[in-house]
Amino acid sequence: MELLDGKKLSNEIQDEIALEVQKMKERGEKVPHLAAIIVGSDGASLTYVNAKVNACKRVGFESSEYRMSSNTSEIELLAKIEELNNNDDIDGFIVQLPLPPQINTQKVLLAVSADKDVDGFHPTNFGKMSLDMSSFIPATPFGILEMLERYNIPTKGKHTCVIGRSYIVGRPMSILMGRQGFPGNSTVTLTHEFTKNITQITSQADIIIIAVGIPNFLKAEMVKDDAVVIDVGITRVPDETKPKGYRITGDVDFENVSQKASYITPVPGGVGPMTIAMLLKNTLLAREEHRARSNAK
Repeated sequence: MELLDGKKLSNEIQDEIALEVQKMKERGEKVPHLAAIIVGSDGASLTYVNAKVNACKRVGFESSEYRMSSNTSEIELLAKIEELNNNDDIDGFIVQLPLPPQINTQKVLLAVSADKDVDGFHPTNFGKMSLDMSSFIPATPFGILEMLERYNIPTKGKHTCVIGRSYIVGRPMSILMGRQGFPGNSTVTLTHEFTKNITQITSQADIIIIAVGIPNFLKAEMVKDDAVVIDVGITRVPDETKPKGYRITGDVDFENVSQKASYITPVPGGVGPMTIAMLLKNTLLAREEHRARSNAK
């Protein structure tokens, strides 16, 4: 069994991006600028946005953070998004999810300019991705693809089972793993909470990508020998023995599944760091596209 070390890979990718940024500076070009809007004070969201800000500093990006109170109205948030859409200094921005209940998430995601949607959630980007056109790929699926590629894990002709059908991970992952090229060319089964006989499906899969948010959902008996297991889940489980009063747990029963898998991601330290690295990569891409459009005018 080999660990898919997302932390190590993320650091490598960030070093590569930092080198590109250094070249931009030497050419006298504007460096990429990533902004984040965070509404409310969700602990996990704050931690994630802080990690993004620190990653920006590391690679030499400019970064901005816009914090709004949990009672922010939908109109106020949409106005802030429009402001960032029209700010030429900002190359890409994200609206951190989840949003408070008074705000329609779909309306917010639609409001973000597709050219600055480095999260890859806008229907224009999702549609382009589905058609194998150049687009911003959602950061977590993008990170998983990069991980498969850099570890040179064969995907052609393999059976990939995706557990979870969110538009952030499951659905895009099922499309990307079935596309032409590498990673891709696999036969994909998309499963979810209503899938019958799920063990029958997962136990035939060569690659399992799980994102359901249920701690230890995937058990050893659901996995065949030498399967590749990618765990996107991250849940804070109460644990009085830990200093913070909780432990971070994935969707996979890591202790037992790791005995059978050929490759497996740890939680934490697997997919999470890759998500941040690919968000930076999307922002770099956005800067390059904005520069190309400006030069074409």
